[in-house]
Amino acid sequence: MAEFVKAQIKGDKVVVFLKPTCPFCILAKDVLSKYKFKSGHLELIDITGRSDMGSIQDYLQQITGARTVPRVFVGEQCIGGGSDIDGLDRSGKLEGMLQAIGSLQ
Repeated sequence: MAEFVKAQIKGDKVVVFLKPTCPFCILAKDVLSKYKFKSGHLELIDITGRSDMGSIQDYLQQITGARTVPRVFVGEQCIGGGSDIDGLDRSGKLEGMLQAIGSLQ
């Protein structure tokens, strides 16, 4: 499970671990939908119903300090959850972060 998470967040892409019915996950997806990503540079990972969902959330807590979803990674850095990505978008910082890792068209 740790290897699964590490493999997903590796590289120059945006990865969101989420549950589709979570309001903060919906917020994160809405924020990210404003940007034009290169193919393969945005990955939304639905952990709902996975047999290792609890273990994934436990591991996310170990590496990010929070167990809640969404957990949003830009490059290999966790930038937080739904409110965090919304704040970065509103401040204009998110676009720069996405450009810095080369994920935008």
